[in-house]
Amino acid sequence: MLPVAHRLTTSQDFAAVVRHGSRAGSSSVVVTARLRRRSTGPTWRCGFIVSKAVGNAVVRHRTTRRLRHIVAELMHDKQTMVPEGLGVDFAVRALKDSATADHWQLRADVDSCLRRSLKKAPPP
Repeated sequence: MLPVAHRLTTSQDFAAVVRHGSRAGSSSVVVTARLRRRSTGPTWRCGFIVSKAVGNAVVRHRTTRRLRHIVAELMHDKQTMVPEGLGVDFAVRALKDSATADHWQLRADVDSCLRRSLKKAPPP
């Protein structure tokens, strides 16, 4: 589970990321990243968007748990990908193929999309 400080929780946060962030996609996920100034608080925050197109409630919750685990693992290993002095908010949108993708494929997709969206993100 992600610590509370690393979660996007309000609809305003999600809306800001989705509207003003840079997007990168694959067959299983779309990652939208938005850089922000970081005076205090966490380096990164993340939220997940898993629609009914992914499957029923059981499948959606399982997909969210898998994505949450992958993001926590990636951000723990690669904190250096966030530019110095900045923070990043990102939203991971699960697509239909994410429910059936194996762990390593899903991890590779999230990692690739996160890197590409961060590279395209304009400074705050």
